[in-house]
Amino acid sequence: MADKFEPNIVGFLCNWCSYAAADLAGSNKLEVPATLTTIRVMCSSRVDPVMLLSAYLRGADGVLVAGCHPGDCHYQTGNYLARRRFALMHKILETFGLDSNRFRLSWISASEGKRFSEVTNEFAEHITKLGPNPLRKMPFIE
Repeated sequence: MADKFEPNIVGFLCNWCSYAAADLAGSNKLEVPATLTTIRVMCSSRVDPVMLLSAYLRGADGVLVAGCHPGDCHYQTGNYLARRRFALMHKILETFGLDSNRFRLSWISASEGKRFSEVTNEFAEHITKLGPNPLRKMPFIE
């Protein structure tokens, strides 16, 4: 029997909201994908598209960027900047031959541990249906 594919997901989480929501989900023993690797960033706007591409080139099957709800950013307009920046990410992924649905931008506040669990599990299910990152087969991948 072949091993079941479990997607490798990288999550860039805002320190003030989404990372706190992940902590709340853990405290409440809510289910979160075991293959989710979290990276704490001060703001969703601090995630450069090059960081996202690097995650895919290193074999991530999906990338999630999560931040404060628009209007609630601790840096005032950071999440608006993130939303504009990552609107172009879908086109960049297609240039690399990746399905743009391998990327997700979500707004999750510190009090939404349940939502964090739901978003990450739904995203993991979606990536499982898409299968492994096709860039994994490329010779330049470590």
